Amino acid sequence: MSADAGASEPRYREGSTVVGDGLRFHYRDYPGPADKPPLLCLHGLTRNARDFAEFGEHYSPGWRVIAPDFRGRGLSDYDPIPARYHPLTYAADVLLLLDALEIGQAVFVGTSLGGLVTMTIAAMAPQRIAAAILNDVGPELAEGGLDRIRSYVGKDVRFSSWDAADDAIAENNRHLPASRRQADWVKMAERVCREEQGEIVFDYDMAIVVPFETHGPTPKVDLWPLFKALGQKPLLVVRGEKSDLLSADALETMHEAVPGFKSVTVPGVGHAPMLDEPEAVAAIDSFLAGLTA
Repeated sequence: MSADAGASEPRYREGSTVVGDGLRFHYRDYPGPADKPPLLCLHGLTRNARDFAEFGEHYSPGWRVIAPDFRGRGLSDYDPIPARYHPLTYAADVLLLLDALEIGQAVFVGTSLGGLVTMTIAAMAPQRIAAAILNDVGPELAEGGLDRIRSYVGKDVRFSSWDAADDAIAENNRHLPASRRQADWVKMAERVCREEQGEIVFDYDMAIVVPFETHGPTPKVDLWPLFKALGQKPLLVVRGEKSDLLSADALETMHEAVPGFKSVTVPGVGHAPMLDEPEAVAAIDSFLAGLTA
């Protein structure tokens, strides 16, 4: 088991490579067979590789699992030019990581922003995607969820204790799922925060918000061509029943636009499922089994 799961010795290997701008790009690498494409786990906007601790433990060693920190998060370098914090840059970094690890194809697992990066790569370099799992994201994003995320991202809030940090994170996530106990929120806080000079701070560069700071209306980007490109691959979409970012109607429209992909809705969960819920695990297990059948 990994350090995140309470073991004394991590089961994953820590690694890093240098991407196009000379920045260090950190990743976790869980062991697995070389005869299957690895599972490449891409996290959400303010998150990092630690989000996939249980995921890595569950699927390795049956699958190799690689979980990077996007630039500006976790142990990856912060970008001195914040305007480069956008999906095209993240996609280029991911492709350079695959090149550095000599990986031709991967099964992409993208949560929120990680899913947008996955769709971007489907348009840029579809040959690198063997299959994909999108976690609570798609080509049509609800304004309510985007507004909620904008309300907290990039704010350099500091906490005097882990209890204060987990209270704030629970509030940011609308206390969903309701079944989550305080210990669960503490665990999430330990993943998304770090200690710095006696304070608890969020473990990302506050400047990631800079590309979102526009004067006037936010430009609309048509994500449907990217999703349709991804829809040419085996695809599973996981949605939280109470998600305020990916609505049930949006998922239905996605099915109409790209018939044949699989989906599962995780009951009681908002944005985004942790992928350790029984419904998510069963759907992912079945999906992956189908890739190797």
